[in-house]
Amino acid sequence: MTAIALTIAGSDSGGGAGIQADLKTFSALGVYGASVVTALTAQNTRAVTMVEPASPAMISAQITAVFDDLAVGAVKLGMLGGPAAIRAVAQGLAGRSVPVVLDPVMIAKSGATLLPDEAIAALRDLLPHTALLTPNLPEAARLLDCAVARDLEDMEVQGRALLALGPDAVLMKGGHAEAPDCTDLLVLPEQTLRFTAPRQQTRNTHGTGCSLSAAIAAGLAQNLPLAQAVSRAHGWLQAAIAAADRLKVGGGHGPVHHFHGIWADD
Repeated sequence: MTAIALTIAGSDSGGGAGIQADLKTFSALGVYGASVVTALTAQNTRAVTMVEPASPAMISAQITAVFDDLAVGAVKLGMLGGPAAIRAVAQGLAGRSVPVVLDPVMIAKSGATLLPDEAIAALRDLLPHTALLTPNLPEAARLLDCAVARDLEDMEVQGRALLALGPDAVLMKGGHAEAPDCTDLLVLPEQTLRFTAPRQQTRNTHGTGCSLSAAIAAGLAQNLPLAQAVSRAHGWLQAAIAAADRLKVGGGHGPVHHFHGIWADD
């Protein structure tokens, strides 16, 4: 049977993040991608200039249409918008036995705010229905209303605090840490796993968080165990970042190279 993953997220007109990055990731990893658009954004590699949310009714209708016809194996949640949109997503997924990977998108690479303060409580309410939460360090701090983690010890403490809010597992992403290496911590109830890679010198990192969570969802749709799905996604994303400078896209923070293993070198 064809592995199918669903992304529920915002559209990035520049193609580097959001729905577009998720669908590219699914395709690169051999998974058929379906989508539910929660918002339109006018953005490129330099800035987000406008955001227009989809109505909760439209979000609900898209979710129903996908699940009524497609055998979805995993769901990735990205930019959701305000409380009403988050509630529509929660209601649309209620009772569906499918693993959910939640990337709590809050701020764009350009610095634009993508999740208002009033939506944080609604987002927390999603956590008990989530197989994996994938926050970066500022997002974890905002969800916990605390200071940003400074080191691996802080990261694990915050990961366990987030685990107590209900998700089955938490992937604390260490890209924002000031360290020569990037270390992600997969915090599970019984153990913590480390995924470490050298920090790569490139400004083309637009869509890294979206792509990582989508890659994990792709693995879950292919019935990989969670730790294996995270490990494969981590390695794939590191290769996509390493190949990012091969792309010549825009004048700001360019995208990672989702198809580094498929496209021929220039």
